[in-house]
Parts: sequence; C-alpha cells; structure tokens
Amino acid sequence: MVEQRNFLIHPKQIIITLVITAITALFAAFCASYLYNRFYSGIPPVKLPSLFYFNSICLICCSYLLNLAMKSYQNDETNKYKILIGSTLVLSLIFLTLQFYAWAQMKEMNIFLNEANTGSYLYLISGLHFIHVVGGIPFLMVFFYNALVKMQTPVSVLVYFSDPDKKRDLNLLTTYWHYLDFLWIFLVLFFAVNYLLQ
Repeated sequence: MVEQRNFLIHPKQIIITLVITAITALFAAFCASYLYNRFYSGIPPVKLPSLFYFNSICLICCSYLLNLAMKSYQNDETNKYKILIGSTLVLSLIFLTLQFYAWAQMKEMNIFLNEANTGSYLYLISGLHFIHVVGGIPFLMVFFYNALVKMQTPVSVLVYFSDPDKKRDLNLLTTYWHYLDFLWIFLVLFFAVNYLLQ
C-alpha cells in the first residue's frame, strides 16, 4: 500500500519560493551595482529603447490572461481555458522575439555591450530576465499541451479539472509568471527614473 503524505507546505511551493528569493537577490545586487557605478563613478544613465515599454504591456497582458485562465480552470470552462493558456504562450514568445529587436534598438542608439558601463548593465539585466522567461516557457507549453491532449471528452475534462496537483501547479506557474512581470516593470521603471534624474 502506497503511503499518502500530506504536506503543510508542498515541496514545489518551497522550491518556487526559493527560486523567487534567489532571483530577487540577484537582480537587487545588479541594481545596487548599477547605482554605485552611476553615482560614485559619474557614469551617465542609459536611456531605454521604446520597445522596452511595449514589452511591459506584453507581460502585463500575460499576467492578465493567466488570471483569466485560472478562473476558467476553476469554473470548468474548457475551451476558454485552452484559448487563454495558448494566448499566454504566444504572447510570451512575442515578448522574447521583440526583446531581440529592443537590443537592436540599443545598438542603433549607440549603446553597446562592451563600451558604455551603464549600457552593459542594461544588456546584462534584461538578458537575465530574458533567460528566466525562457526557463518558464517549457512549463507553459506543458500546460497547453495537456489542455489540448487530455481535455477531449467530458470525462477527461472532469478528471483534469478535479486534479488538485494540476491546480497547485497552475497556481505555482501563475505565481512565477506574475513575479517575472512585476520584476520587468520594476526594472523598466528603475532605468527610466535613473535616466530622468540624471
């Protein structure tokens, strides 16, 4: 007989909390280093390309769509859930694609990785955020794949929606995605305010 273990805090919740804490510490260290170089070394701040602001809208929409997907999951709205998860995935991929164009905009603005110190920070910090979004894409793809494959009949839909593990995993994915969106908006505001206060 398999022993059933009930955790007060699920191990996956602990993992996502540790991941978010580590990411926060990493970005806080880079932002502090940027401020140190900006004020103590007298290096001028960098201006954000316009695409950085547009990408913020993309990520805000991703969070909104995931919230709607969670509500659809709770209300057993199969087709709506599939569309919302798929739309979140597509919009996230659009964000990643546009980020390459945003870096190209930086080069057109004469902001290069190996020349301007503050420009290097912008490449580094936005690149790290890019990597963390890429890291979340496979999990989003798994949810979309499962929604398409495992939600074909009324019985399979009932089993899928009544699975507490899937609900918890969707909650964790939503938490991670919201965090990345909040982090991106903070970073955009951080660089924008620094530029305005030069």
